Amino acid sequence: MKALSVRQPWAWAIIYALKDIENRGWPIHYRGDILIHAAKTCTRKEYQLAREFCQGMGVEIPELISLRRGQVIGIVTIVDCKFSQVASGWGIPGQYHWKLENPREITPIPYIGRLGIFEVPDELVRSAIAS
Repeated sequence: MKALSVRQPWAWAIIYALKDIENRGWPIHYRGDILIHAAKTCTRKEYQLAREFCQGMGVEIPELISLRRGQVIGIVTIVDCKFSQVASGWGIPGQYHWKLENPREITPIPYIGRLGIFEVPDELVRSAIAS
C-alpha cells in the first residue's frame, strides 16, 4: 500500500486532530487511501513551531516524547490536490494542498520511512488493520 512519511506532530494531527490538508512542494495525482508514516526525525524547534501553529487551530498536541515515531500510525484518503498562494485553515501559502479525508488509526507498524510516496508491503498492513 502507498505510504507518505510525515514529521510529528503533523502525522498525529492528520490521524487524531482532523488535519485535512497536507502541505507539500509537489503535486500528487493519486487519489485514494494512503498510509501515514510518522517520521523518526523531529527537532525540538520543529515541534515547538508546529505546536504553536496547532494551538492557533485550536488543537492541543501531545508532548513530543509521547508521539509515535518511525511507525505507520494510520490511513487517510487523498481526495484532491491544488496549489494555493493563500493560507487557509491547515494550508500554508505557496504550497500544494493535498485534501485529506477519512483518517483512521491502525495498530502501529514499525517501518523505515522514505522521501516521496513509498510502498509498505500489503501483508504488514492487513495484519495492522485486522488488529
